[in-house]
Amino acid sequence: MSLEENMKNGKMFREYGHSDPKDIAYAKKLETLRITCKDKVFEYNHTIPSLQDTKKAILKDLLGDCGEHIWIEAPMFFAYGCHTHIGDYFYANCHLTIIDDVDVYIGDHVMFGPNVTITVTGHPLDKDYRLKAAHYSETVTIGNNVWIGANAVILPGVSIGDNSVIGAGSIVTHDIPASHLAYGNPCRVIREINEYDKVYFRKGKKVNEDW
Repeated sequence: MSLEENMKNGKMFREYGHSDPKDIAYAKKLETLRITCKDKVFEYNHTIPSLQDTKKAILKDLLGDCGEHIWIEAPMFFAYGCHTHIGDYFYANCHLTIIDDVDVYIGDHVMFGPNVTITVTGHPLDKDYRLKAAHYSETVTIGNNVWIGANAVILPGVSIGDNSVIGAGSIVTHDIPASHLAYGNPCRVIREINEYDKVYFRKGKKVNEDW
């Protein structure tokens, strides 16, 4: 397979040291995309917060696509930006990091706490492969109405179902089904989100009528 095909199909790849002209050209394209992304991220992070329209315009130019109602607190970081697709009504607190060597899909009405990291890319365990700068990348998908708590890390290939909540500090290594609470290191499903959560906003704390 070509470099592009290996990247998009979850195979092991390296970004440099190719002999095939097609792979050399694609590696150069990737380098250009990364540099362009860094320039846009720098611009976003150094635009004053009161210039909201300017910041939203930068996001729309940076990302593959996104909804109208999107806000990311600075600073943030993306590897490519153009491989990340975000729905409407999205909010991320500060220090969001998305390593999007391949696609990241995020649904509507999603909230991220501070210091959330999504990475589609990892490296082999064997040192000989790492010495040759080997990578692998797998798409990450996050559904609608998902809340991801502070300092959570989402690893390559993970899918998180609609309406689920990922607790703070979790390292998500496997898929999480829809409408479940999950947390821990490694992250594990704790329970289904149910009618109890209509009555209690937190364990033992009832929802007040005047909220």
